[in-house]
Amino acid sequence: MKYLTRILFITSMFLLLHDIVSAADPIREIQNNAVLHNRSPVLHWGYNPDNYSTWTSHSLRLVPVYTFGTKGSGSGIDLKSYTKENSPYRSSDALRQIYGYLPENSLNPQAEYLDNTNIADMQQAALSAGKKHIFLVIFDGMDWQTTQAAALYYSGKVYKKGRGHGLHFLDYIAGDTTQYGFAVTAPHNEETETNVNNQTVLNPGGRLRSGYNSTKGGLNPWSPGNDNKYIIGNKGNGFGEHAYPDSANTAMAMTSGVKSYKKALNVDHLGGQVSTIAHDAQQEGYAIGIVTSVPLSHATPAAAYAHNVSRHDYQDLARDLLGQASISHPHQPLTGMDVVIGGGYGFPAKDKDVDRQGANFIPGTAYITSETISKANVKNGGQYTVAVRTLGQNGHESLNRAAEEARRKGTRLLGVYGVGKYEGHLPYQTANGDYQPANGKKDIAEQYTPADLYENPTLAEMTASAIKVLSADKEGFWMMVEAGDVDWANHDTNLDNSIGAVKSGDDAIKVITDWVEQNSNWNESILIVTADHGHYLNLDQPEVIAAAKANEKKSQHKQTNASSGP
Repeated sequence: MKYLTRILFITSMFLLLHDIVSAADPIREIQNNAVLHNRSPVLHWGYNPDNYSTWTSHSLRLVPVYTFGTKGSGSGIDLKSYTKENSPYRSSDALRQIYGYLPENSLNPQAEYLDNTNIADMQQAALSAGKKHIFLVIFDGMDWQTTQAAALYYSGKVYKKGRGHGLHFLDYIAGDTTQYGFAVTAPHNEETETNVNNQTVLNPGGRLRSGYNSTKGGLNPWSPGNDNKYIIGNKGNGFGEHAYPDSANTAMAMTSGVKSYKKALNVDHLGGQVSTIAHDAQQEGYAIGIVTSVPLSHATPAAAYAHNVSRHDYQDLARDLLGQASISHPHQPLTGMDVVIGGGYGFPAKDKDVDRQGANFIPGTAYITSETISKANVKNGGQYTVAVRTLGQNGHESLNRAAEEARRKGTRLLGVYGVGKYEGHLPYQTANGDYQPANGKKDIAEQYTPADLYENPTLAEMTASAIKVLSADKEGFWMMVEAGDVDWANHDTNLDNSIGAVKSGDDAIKVITDWVEQNSNWNESILIVTADHGHYLNLDQPEVIAAAKANEKKSQHKQTNASSGP
C-alpha cells in the first residue's frame, strides 16, 4: 500500500511539473499548484520537503551582504575588516562585546561570516572617513535562497553557491570595488516584556538568549547544518538553543551597532535609547532619509531613526521620524528626517492597536495619523512638502512634483502611499511583472484595481525622488531603502510575489548605482545591500525556476502564432 501511495504521489508530481513548465506564467502556476496540493516538486518552505509550508516566519539563517565602494577603502570600511580571519565569531572577546555575554556554541575558529552589527560599523567608518553618500539597502526577509530564486528566474541560469548572478546587485562591480560576504542576524534575546506607556523593559534579558551555532545552522548560506529545526528555534517550540530574529532588532543592529531583544527599536536590552548612523550623520550636517515599499513606520524604516520599546507603536514611530512629540520624546522631539517616503496609506487601525500603541493612540489609520501628516505639511506650518496617494493622480508624477518642489523651496519631503486593504504596502509586481499575484498560504491572492497601480509610485520611483531631495545637501547624505514586501511575500510562502518583490528592490538599486555613476563616484560613495534576516525557502529543483522564463516566452510565442491564424 505504501509503495502504491508513493507511486501515485510521484506520478501526480510529474504531471504537475509538466503543467508548470508548459504554462504561460510558470512561477504563478508553481505557486498556485503548491498551495492547492500543499506540495511542490520544485520548492518548499520549512523543514519538511513533503509539506509545502511548515514554517512561515523568520529564521536564523546567515544572510548575504553585498557592498560597493568598499574594496580597498581602508580598515573599517573594507568588508574584509569583519570576515574570515577578522570574523568576530573567531574571538570570544569580540562576541562578548557584541552580545554583552558569550553566546553558547557560537565561537568558531573557522568562521568566515560577519555579524549584522558590523554593518553599522562599516557605515560609521565611512562617515568618519568623510564619505559623502552612504546608502543602506535592506531586502527585508531576503536570505540567500530568496535571492537565488529571483536570480534563477531572471537569468535562466543555475548556480548553487557563492554570490551568484542574474540581478543587477549580483552582477554590478562598481569599478571593481564590490565585495561579498554573509552575516549572522541573531538578536540579543527574545520574550522580553515591555510597557509602551512608560517606555520600560520589564524583564531585562528576556527568556531565551541567542547566538549562532554553525554546526547546526551551516557554515555558509548555501550549506545547511546538521539540524534543520535549529534556525527556527525559540522558547515556545523548543527547536533550538538560540532565538531567531525579527525585523526590529536586526534593523537596529545594522543602524546602531547594538544588539537588543526582539521587537526593540533603538533601545538596548535594558530599554536605554541608543543613537543610529542617521542621528550621527545628521549631527555632521548630512541630510538623512528613508524609503520603503511597506508602511513607513514599520520596523525596518523606523529603525533608521525612531526610539521605542515596541515596534508595534506605529503612530509614535511615525512621529519620531517626522520630528514630532512622541511617547519616547514627549518634551524634546527628535529633529526629524529630511525625507520619509513609504506605505501605510489608508490602512485602518484594529482593536489590537489600542493595546499595542499605548494611551496616546488615535483611532483612524494604524501606521500614521492624519493629524501627524497635517502637522508635518508646510502648508500648515510644518517642514515637509507632502505627497499622499490621491484619487485620480498618477503616483509617480505626484511624488516627483513634490520632490522637485521640496528641492526648489528647500523643504523636507514626506510621501505616503500604498494599498490600504493590504496593510498599506505597494502592489507586488510579481515575477513576470504583470501585477497579478498568485495565491498565498491561505489560498488567497491580492487583487489590484487600475487605480492601485496608477496612484502608487514604484519603489524605484520613490528612491529617485528621495535622492533628488537629499542630494541638494552639499555636505552629503545618508539613505536607507527597504524592499519590505520581500518579507511579506515570504511570510505568505508566496514565490511569485517574493521574486517580484526582489526585482522591485533590484530596480531601486539600479537607480542608486546610476546616480552614483552620473553624479558621484565610488571613492566618495558606498552602498551596502543586505537583508535583516532570512526565512526558510528551500529550492528542490532550481533548474525548473531557471527554465521558467524561457518556457514563458515559448508559451507567449505559441499564443501569438495561434492568434494570428493561418
